[in-house]
Amino acid sequence: MPWQVLIGNVAAVALVISVWMHLHYKFYRLSKVQAELGFGLMMGLGAVLSMLLSVEVDSGYYLDLRSTLLAVSAVYGGPLAVLTTAALTSVQRISMGGAGVEPALISIMLVSVFGLAVHFLFGRGSADVKKALACAVTVAAVTLAMSIFHRGGWSHITTVSLAVIGVKFAATLAAASVITYFHAFTLERDILKAALTQAPDFHYVKDRNSRFVVTNLNVARNHDRTKSSEMVGLTDFDLYPSEMAQAFFDHEQEIMATGEPIVDFEEPLVQENGRERWFMTSKVPLRNRHGDLIGLSGVTRDITEKKRLIQEALDSKNVLSQAMTEMSDGLAMFNSAGRLVFCNDQYRAAFPRSADARRPGAAITDILQAVMRNGERIDVGPDAGEDWIETEAAQLFLTHDSDIPMFDGRWLRQRTRLAADGSALVVVSDITSMKHSEERLTQLAMKMKGLADTDALTGIANRRVFNEAISEEFARARRAESALSLLLIDVDHFKAYNDTYGHLEGDNCLRMIGEVLRSIAKRPCDLAARFGGEEFAILLPGTDRDGAVRLAKMLRSALHRRAIPHSESSKMIVTVSIGVANILDRFTTPAELVAAADRALYAAKKHGRDRIEAAAVQARAA
Repeated sequence: MPWQVLIGNVAAVALVISVWMHLHYKFYRLSKVQAELGFGLMMGLGAVLSMLLSVEVDSGYYLDLRSTLLAVSAVYGGPLAVLTTAALTSVQRISMGGAGVEPALISIMLVSVFGLAVHFLFGRGSADVKKALACAVTVAAVTLAMSIFHRGGWSHITTVSLAVIGVKFAATLAAASVITYFHAFTLERDILKAALTQAPDFHYVKDRNSRFVVTNLNVARNHDRTKSSEMVGLTDFDLYPSEMAQAFFDHEQEIMATGEPIVDFEEPLVQENGRERWFMTSKVPLRNRHGDLIGLSGVTRDITEKKRLIQEALDSKNVLSQAMTEMSDGLAMFNSAGRLVFCNDQYRAAFPRSADARRPGAAITDILQAVMRNGERIDVGPDAGEDWIETEAAQLFLTHDSDIPMFDGRWLRQRTRLAADGSALVVVSDITSMKHSEERLTQLAMKMKGLADTDALTGIANRRVFNEAISEEFARARRAESALSLLLIDVDHFKAYNDTYGHLEGDNCLRMIGEVLRSIAKRPCDLAARFGGEEFAILLPGTDRDGAVRLAKMLRSALHRRAIPHSESSKMIVTVSIGVANILDRFTTPAELVAAADRALYAAKKHGRDRIEAAAVQARAA
């Protein structure tokens, strides 16, 4: 009879655990506290059922498997679960009465306490064979201890008692092992379910008829459902227009028929509001362990934003490419290692003799070698050497502008700018027209300067230039203690010439005298200038008094040879009077030199004109 009771109890325990395993799926969304209370309640009801099936083996002592369910509740449920189980078990045992109530309650307490110890020792989240074995040992140990207490010592323990303990141990180990396996299975299922339902893309599984078996929440929300379970059993015909749904259905049936998956298939979908969305889909056929087709799994990703960004990038690239194609300047990009990364056609066209070397990947040193070898720049000879190449290559990594004279007469302006990553952007412009304009402007400026420095009538230097020159030459002669002479020249009876021949002939006379002065002042350092009216001057750097007097005589003779008619002159030709002064006569300022020459000129005119007078020698300072 006791064995039949134990077998019935084992069956009851198995039933309770089986029911809990099935109900666990139904109550999947319960909170952790609710789940522990539910587990404790189920184990408690099982313990009560086991006690109802018990048999009285002694006055007030009953044989059942309540300890198994108590231990399982404590080890796998935790404090809240075992508290619930122990409470139900204790109430039932008290209601049964008898002399064994007190030992029974002690047994309930011991199993609960030791079971909790195992629970915390192995960790509340773990479920393995060692934990199941510890759970069974706990039940066997407490049962043995209570049997020794009840029998009055180890010597009174019978073989039957030991067999009952063994059955309880086996039943507890079996129950704990089943729960351990179930926990591992549940954990695996939870991981898979979480991965499927919480993934950011659209995940779904369909059966062979393309009906949804499971989806994640994203799929449900995309189709205006609040829960994934609302998608179960639906097909694409319930979600899309019939023509589109038929296309989806045919495609999926083809995948399952051929066994060939599709990977990263992109397709557009026009919504009811007319907005186009793009999706990338991968679908694979599913087979069971026997190789039989059981359905299809799919992952769909919304790539609308990605498509938009790609299109914007393509549009920007096209605009940039068109701009670079149509721009007049050459453009090139070099990386931090000095290699050409990119250049447009205009850049290569600007350098026809080294165009073949200017290709992406080429080093700047190779390009410069081609420039030197082919004589592309007129400022670089073919024998410039490696030093020039190294110096010029280093310029690539400096922000600067440079003008390049080309072999064909063109001028290029190369502007180099550095980026934060060390790369260099080079822009090349044809500035030939600008250079020619600059040259014309320079020539014009020189011409204007010449006009500003030249007397308009005689073509020799004007008074302003003479004043600047005598100041500079006087200071230089004083520093170097060198000679400096000055001739002041005045046309004799020029007023009478004008009155007789008219002002136009007077101007022509002055022009001829200017020509004579230019023929006399031949050295580059000599300066012939119109001093004012009919007065002229010749500045002679490095010339002493004697040399200046000889030059004055040459001037007087040259004018005589010209024989410009002058009826009002006693010589009947145009003549000049000349005063000579020299800096070695110890003049301290240019004004003193001019004044001395002027006094000498006055003396020449006073003594009969058409003559040369030299300034008197200054007394030396003591």
